[in-house]
Amino acid sequence: MDYQQLLSDAMGAARHAAGTGRVADYIPALAAADPDAFGMALATAEGEVFGVGAWEQPFSIQSISKLFTLTHVLAQGGDDIWKGVGREPSGNTFNSLVQLETERGIPRNPFINAGAIVVTDRLQSLTGDAAGAVRAFLRAESENPLIDTDRAVAASEAEHGHRNAALAHFIASHGNLENSVEVVLEQYYAHCAIEASCRDLALAGRFLARYGLRANGSRLLSRSEAKRVNAVLLTCGTYDAAGEFAYRVGLPGKSGVGGGILAIVPGRAAVCAWSPGLDKAGNSVSAVAALDAFSTASGLSVF
Repeated sequence: MDYQQLLSDAMGAARHAAGTGRVADYIPALAAADPDAFGMALATAEGEVFGVGAWEQPFSIQSISKLFTLTHVLAQGGDDIWKGVGREPSGNTFNSLVQLETERGIPRNPFINAGAIVVTDRLQSLTGDAAGAVRAFLRAESENPLIDTDRAVAASEAEHGHRNAALAHFIASHGNLENSVEVVLEQYYAHCAIEASCRDLALAGRFLARYGLRANGSRLLSRSEAKRVNAVLLTCGTYDAAGEFAYRVGLPGKSGVGGGILAIVPGRAAVCAWSPGLDKAGNSVSAVAALDAFSTASGLSVF
C-alpha cells in the first residue's frame, strides 16, 4: 500500500475543507494558531513513518493526552478506574456539568473533561507525577526527547479554567477524587499542554495498532485491554460527534482542541492529522476531512 500517496491525497481533501473552522480562542494561548495549517503522519506497526505538510511541527495536543493517561492507569491500576468513570458516549459538550449532577459525580467516559480529571487523579496517585508519566511515554515511543509541556499554554488554561475547576470540585464533593483539586488540575493542564508533532503522536499511538505492544516489544496493555481502549476511542474519542466521526472515518480516534486527531488502524498503523480550525464539537475540520479521505481511499476501516 502506497501510504505516502494516500497521505498526499488526504492533504488535498483537507485543503478543500480549509477556512471553515475556528481556533480554540477560549484558551487565549491557542488563539494565535493558523487555522489553515495542516500536517499528517502515519506510523506503521513495523515502525515505518510517512508524512505530509507540517507533519513535524509541534502543536498543543490537548485532549489527545487523555488517551495516554487512561492507558497508563489501565496498565498500572487495572480495571479499578471503571468504578469512577463510565464508558458511554456523553451526548453533551466535553466540558458539560449537567450529567455529573444527575449521575452523582461519575463522569460518563474518560475522554470528556470530567472523566479525564478522574483519570488524571488516579494516575497521580499511581505515579506521583501524572503529566510526567505522559511526557516520558511520548518521548520514549517517538524517540523525541524534546517533547515537553508548554508552560504558557498550561498557565493560560489554568487562568481561564473555571469550568474545569467546577467539574473537579463537584467530582470531589462525591468522593471521586483521591488528591486535592489543585494538584489534579495542575497535572491535568500540564498533560493537556504538551506539545508534540503528528510524527510524534503517530509513533506514540502505535502500541494500539500493535495490540498493546510498545516500540521496544514490551507489553503495555494486554490484547484485550488494547481492544477495549480502541472501542472507547471509537465511541467517545471525538466528543459529542463520535457518531459522525465513526460514520465518516470508521476508525478509533482521539481529538484535541489544539487541532490534532490521532486515529488507530488496528494491526496496521497509527495516523495523526492536525489543523487548528475546529468545528462546533471541537474537532478539526480539515483533520476529519483528511482522515475521511484516507480511510475511504485505502479501505482501512474497522467496518
